Amino acid sequence: MSKALETLVHNLKLEQLETNLFRGVSLDQTRFRVYGGQVLGQAMAAASQTVESSCQVHSFASYFLRPGDTSIPIVYDVDRVRDGRSIVTRHVTAIQKGRPIFEAIISFHIEETGFEHQADMPNVPGPDSLPSEEERHLRYFEETNQTPEYNYQWPIEFRHVDPINFHQPEKKAATAYVWFKADGELPDETALHQAVLAYASDSPILVTACRPHPEINADNALLATINHSMWYHQPFRADQWLLYALESTSASNGRGFVRGSIFNQAGVLIASATQEGILRTREKTHQMDIIGDPTGFRG
Repeated sequence: MSKALETLVHNLKLEQLETNLFRGVSLDQTRFRVYGGQVLGQAMAAASQTVESSCQVHSFASYFLRPGDTSIPIVYDVDRVRDGRSIVTRHVTAIQKGRPIFEAIISFHIEETGFEHQADMPNVPGPDSLPSEEERHLRYFEETNQTPEYNYQWPIEFRHVDPINFHQPEKKAATAYVWFKADGELPDETALHQAVLAYASDSPILVTACRPHPEINADNALLATINHSMWYHQPFRADQWLLYALESTSASNGRGFVRGSIFNQAGVLIASATQEGILRTREKTHQMDIIGDPTGFRG
């Protein structure tokens, strides 16, 4: 397990302050704003501590209300909305400085048998044939004789099938395919794997809406998640390669919308995701000012 992944796993184990109250800290305190995937993962971790282990997350719907401050802890307030025979519902509010920065409804389900069908997995190159995001990142700065603005090590390894160089973008279709996995082996804890998947899912999704618009680049992009939802369909391991098949079906009124399907290497659809976010340009920005992960802007 890499040091970055070890830190992520540690930070997903929240401190319990009181019944239904938990506290977490940010992974990268050199950033100005909290990465949205971190809040997703920690909110799921908080909710999971209030249910029986036989219940697993099957879906969540969340809204990002304010930017999070990486320099102070986040308090997670869990409301036990309903404890049904097969469905358990939790409402989680993330709080900083007495104000909510994030809210989510998280639904848990006891495993049962039923009818099954799924969409087919896209036919794309496998991860072993693709460079890692870190390799692409380093190659770009070597070729341009530039120094990286910061060198944060990600706990997730991403490999893009058809990446965009956001320093010199070209117009592309509003679809993307990204392989990803945790950078090391995780413990056999279903709740942890689900939280890590939520953490990773926020990284490459919204930048898919930028692909048809080469006017958006690393110097002027203003991206911020408004809402993010996920559905967990089948068991999986977040430390094995997963394919994120992404499609942006709409961009309008300064917002972009993207939906994603997540498959394992056997072609099983293990999860689905949707996200809507702010999609704007401004005169000048800074990579670390983008709310969320700047992974897609590394070149």
